[in-house]
Amino acid sequence: MAFRVFLTNDAERDLEELYDYIAQHDSAEKAEHVLTRIEEIFNHLTAFPERGTFPKELLDIGIREYREVFFQPYRIIYRTIGDSVYVCLIVDGRRDMQTLLQRRLLGA
Repeated sequence: MAFRVFLTNDAERDLEELYDYIAQHDSAEKAEHVLTRIEEIFNHLTAFPERGTFPKELLDIGIREYREVFFQPYRIIYRTIGDSVYVCLIVDGRRDMQTLLQRRLLGA
């Protein structure tokens, strides 16, 4: 079964900000490369959404409805509902993930 991948508004904003940051601080070519790699991850999720691991910060508090895949140093956090994959967060994993996850995913 093929899954459909959707980006939440927050994830779309994450992707745009990431692209802009890399283009400004490194190069447009590097930003394109990162964008291409992330899009490849989205394509893999259409076939294998269960391949991701549970984010440790959420697993520690008993939440198992989100998964993540890595493209170092970036973390792509998503949720599968039915035959759809919803990408919720695309972020540099060196950030304060506990606070970010609580604010973004748990509404705290």
